[in-house]
Amino acid sequence: MNRVSSPVATRKRGHRPTLRGAGTIAVFLAPALVLFVLLVLLPILVAGYTSLFKWNGFGVPENFVGIDNFTRAFGDSVFLGDLTRLLLLVVLSVVIQLPFSLALAMLLNQPLRGRAVYRVIFFAPYVLSEVTTAVLFTLVFSPDRGLGEQIAAVFGAEGVAVFADPATVIYALFFVVSWKYFGFHMVLYLAGRQSIPRELGEAAITDGASAWQTFRHVTLPLLGPTIRISVFLSIIGSIQLFDMVWVLTGGGPIHASETLAVTMFSYGFRRFEVGYASAISIIMFLLSLIFAIFYQRFVMRRDLEGAITTRGVQR
Repeated sequence: MNRVSSPVATRKRGHRPTLRGAGTIAVFLAPALVLFVLLVLLPILVAGYTSLFKWNGFGVPENFVGIDNFTRAFGDSVFLGDLTRLLLLVVLSVVIQLPFSLALAMLLNQPLRGRAVYRVIFFAPYVLSEVTTAVLFTLVFSPDRGLGEQIAAVFGAEGVAVFADPATVIYALFFVVSWKYFGFHMVLYLAGRQSIPRELGEAAITDGASAWQTFRHVTLPLLGPTIRISVFLSIIGSIQLFDMVWVLTGGGPIHASETLAVTMFSYGFRRFEVGYASAISIIMFLLSLIFAIFYQRFVMRRDLEGAITTRGVQR
């Protein structure tokens, strides 16, 4: 006689794999969540708390000042200068660095002889650490013995003290940053270009489109998601820029190359104004967070919607 299983028993048996799977997921996620809480959420909460105090970093914060550290920041000429320099670096990156990386990626996508070697050479600076890059360019632009000084002498120039001149230091810094990171963006664009079907460009050429028209109306729109990701990473990197600036110039001369992170470090670890440094760190965090939310909401909205997949049909 065949047994007919009851619906209750069927549901219980059906739930067992689900509960077992949830337990497995929880076990694997737990270490990552613990690290995220300890290394990300907790420092943010501590920085937010200490930013409300006038504190030197020793002992327990007691001198509560409320939002005075934040109002002080927006009244500080150095901090406002940091915001101006941040905006300048972002504009230079979007207008110069990223288009140059895109053009180089399009060039290296062509059937050139030895293009694999060129790709490795152009990507190599990204592999170097920021400290190594900064030390390298410190030697290049070193007075009297640097390579830049010798090249300037060939053309009859007196010197290339670009890191010592407040009028040129920020542009010299941008040059070094671009030298290090253009290869990374080039690889992004190259990967995006190679994901575009070749048939689309061939069809456009067959219809009479020129090479520029094919790039403008076919390749560039299809590269849109990659370009938007590249711009996003570039701007977030500019907000967090620290290592290279600290080794190259220390923020000088007279704060001409100082960034938000350098100002925060200087106040926190040199002047021991940890409360004010914490306020600057919170402002940096909010800048990054607000930019990321608005950028994903309005600029990358179509890309994110296209990446969403739905579940399969339930049986």
